[in-house]
Amino acid sequence: MCPACYDYRAAVLFNAIAADLWRRFITYLPRHLAHLGHVTGKAFRELVKVRFVKVAEYQARGVVHFHALIRLDAAGEGYAPPDPRWTPVLLCDAIKAAAAQESAFAPLGNGRGLLLRFGSQTDTRPVLGGQGDALTRDAVANYIAKYATKTADAPGLPASRLRTLHEIRALRCPAHHRRMIETAWHLGHKQWAHMLGYGGHFLTKSRAYSITFGQLRRARLEHRRAQRYADGQLDPWGRPVDETTVLFLGSWSYAGTGYATSDGHALALMSADAARGH
Repeated sequence: MCPACYDYRAAVLFNAIAADLWRRFITYLPRHLAHLGHVTGKAFRELVKVRFVKVAEYQARGVVHFHALIRLDAAGEGYAPPDPRWTPVLLCDAIKAAAAQESAFAPLGNGRGLLLRFGSQTDTRPVLGGQGDALTRDAVANYIAKYATKTADAPGLPASRLRTLHEIRALRCPAHHRRMIETAWHLGHKQWAHMLGYGGHFLTKSRAYSITFGQLRRARLEHRRAQRYADGQLDPWGRPVDETTVLFLGSWSYAGTGYATSDGHALALMSADAARGH
């Protein structure tokens, strides 16, 4: 990669508007599907639902791209397949059309900016199981997990937000990625400079694509509660506790201030001295 030829501003600005670009793409995809299916937008919504899960991944050059599984279901609460005329080939054509058409404006200040869009490398293909077999839930989960667990491979990239330019200069990462971080900082994307300008979530999905995170959290909570309280959870007075129970604590007592032991105090002083030295 030739640093003199590389447009760092464009790369960082694309990262900055990538999440918005995806939102526009997924918003207008049904319109392209309706057009290719020769129905109105209203008729399409009554027949088909577009559901997806999307993962953001960094390329070696530091620009994000998306891996997405997009599925068409029959309209309704379930997961039944749509009418046979809504084929994978038609979905692939609609994805290419939507990705080629949608764009987002990335401001540079003083009324200037860049109009950015997805590149020509959009790759669409029907997803099949191994050896051409029917697709399974495990195969889909493995595909998403493969990219959800990948991060930028360059060593030395910061894991948290940067507060000052001094922190950027102290980074021990490749010069290319440091340049992207500095560019993001100077373009006003300081909050996401450590992410090379990208501020979107690494994984998003439509609400009805599959089980929701809220359902998973409730199931985990109920499982752990059943482990800890096999005979049911009781309050301090021996009464059963459930989701409708509200406990009121009417009295408080002063426990004290400072460190409970001299060892804790000594460790705090050592940590503060190390921080000042850094």
